[in-house]
Amino acid sequence: MDGRIRKNIKSGLSVAIVLKEDQSTGRLTDGIVRDILTKSLKHPHGIKVRLMSGEVGRVKEIY
Repeated sequence: MDGRIRKNIKSGLSVAIVLKEDQSTGRLTDGIVRDILTKSLKHPHGIKVRLMSGEVGRVKEIY
């Protein structure tokens, strides 16, 4: 599924995100979605989410 489309992402979903500080390296962080922060239906860099751990980043992969 595409992490750039909001309807593909639900709370409780297992995802990999890129954190703001990791954007230059592309390092991914795995976690479970707590909140969806992007209001628009699509975003070219990925939908911004907050994980259960509190980390915030853009979805790059959905498991």
